[in-house]
Amino acid sequence: MKFNKTILKSPGSRMTAQRALVFDIISRGGVHLGADEIYARARRKNPRISLSTVYRAIGKFKELGLVVESHLGQEHHHYEAGRNGSHFHLVCIGCGSVIEFEYPVVKRVRDEIARAGGFKIVSAEMNLSGYCPQCRG
Repeated sequence: MKFNKTILKSPGSRMTAQRALVFDIISRGGVHLGADEIYARARRKNPRISLSTVYRAIGKFKELGLVVESHLGQEHHHYEAGRNGSHFHLVCIGCGSVIEFEYPVVKRVRDEIARAGGFKIVSAEMNLSGYCPQCRG
């Protein structure tokens, strides 16, 4: 996801070098990163960055809709570059791996629920927990 600098025109939304680094790590992460992992990766590039700076940047990016926070049944939250729409995960309770998936039936169910309730759903998150093939064996 490319960072849109026009989003950061409101007060307190300035793009600093540290925020740019945090966003780059999240958007290029390739996996659902926790704040501690984002911090560890950021420190490799900028040893002076603090954990509180990482948390403040994540908070600002969430507020602006640039980063999505997922609760994947673990003790910490995971972050990834923001998306609109539905977001579905398979979470292995053995090894902690997370697999994103899309399934047409899930979209139909979401649409039927919205229609039945007269509700306009703008996003949905679903996490299914179980064991991946490696952990099942």
